[in-house]
Amino acid sequence: MSATIASTSPVSAALHDAHRIVVKVGSTLVTNEGRGLDEAAIGQWCYQIATLVRQGREVVMVSSGAIAEGMKRLGWKKRPCQLHELQAAAAVGQMGLVQFYETRLRENGIGSAQVLLTHADLVDRERYLNARSTLNTLLGLGVVPVINENDTVVNDEIKFGDNDTLGALVANLVEADALIILTDQKGLYTADPRKDPAARFVHQATAGDPALETMAGGAGSSIGKGGMLTKILAAKRAARSGASTVIAWGRENDALLRLAQGEPIGTLLLAHTPKHRARQRWMADHLQLRGAVCVDAGAAAKLLEAGKSLLPIGMTGVEGEFSRGDVIAVRDPQGREIARGLANYSSGQARLLCRKPSTQFEFLLGFAAEPEMVHRDNLVLMADAALAPEPHTP
Repeated sequence: MSATIASTSPVSAALHDAHRIVVKVGSTLVTNEGRGLDEAAIGQWCYQIATLVRQGREVVMVSSGAIAEGMKRLGWKKRPCQLHELQAAAAVGQMGLVQFYETRLRENGIGSAQVLLTHADLVDRERYLNARSTLNTLLGLGVVPVINENDTVVNDEIKFGDNDTLGALVANLVEADALIILTDQKGLYTADPRKDPAARFVHQATAGDPALETMAGGAGSSIGKGGMLTKILAAKRAARSGASTVIAWGRENDALLRLAQGEPIGTLLLAHTPKHRARQRWMADHLQLRGAVCVDAGAAAKLLEAGKSLLPIGMTGVEGEFSRGDVIAVRDPQGREIARGLANYSSGQARLLCRKPSTQFEFLLGFAAEPEMVHRDNLVLMADAALAPEPHTP
């Protein structure tokens, strides 16, 4: 068992230095174990989030609770099994959930925005980029996005999804520095402390350590879908983009503020990969290529030697059919793949832009968008892709 189990909580800068933070709160906490929205608890979290925003940090809230709140409003004591009933509960509960976040954040002088996502939004590259752009814009405006799965209209999210996973996907989407999962437990133990008196608390470990998954077996409550295992797997997923994760008790006094100050609370699961290398591996190893662009020797040199973005003026040809947001290869004059990245233009648009300066884009396309075909932040050199690949997790 390789997880670090310290006798005292180690101080870490993982949260103290975090600028962009995703906070996920579970259904049991949000709805006070299904009795309806816990207004006092939500008010406290909103106060802490507003304080963090005023300190110059950026915060995204991923909140469960729509179905549970809908169950309460509809008078249902047990989570239904029928999809249409779950969707109805989500539709009813979402109204109160978002309204309460908006009210409490507004009382603290902070704007909010509702964002409903599905897993499909994060799989499709164009929708992924659009969602990321929207969230980045909101954060830049000092607005707190309140995110939930779009359970009302999408079946498989209700059947198989959980908001721990969504929290990790959002952390990857916005390239967060940290993911905080607030739950009804203090953190991770080596075994279930309710059944094993010898269970020890895990203060710090490395996200993705297989020993953690062994420790974290067990299902969630009758209100929520997640359990500790989903939180461990979420931390593993978030670590791929360089985000460390804290699993902490949501009713701990001022937990978010104290974590942001570097105080050790809960279980800290450190990302094992620096952010930029994690992003490179993500693009190099886990995405299917839809096409390629060929570049001249000058453009190839700028990519390989100067770390520049790929501009259409340096492109000599386009291969395959791809859409904005797809991962494409970049080939040098000899046909070798020297890089790959996320395309800002479709293959049809790219063919029109080959060898053209950005000043002609609006005339050629009817609109002016990004000046780059692939921005350097969304590009990985294949020399860098020689990193040892991570195991693939769907």
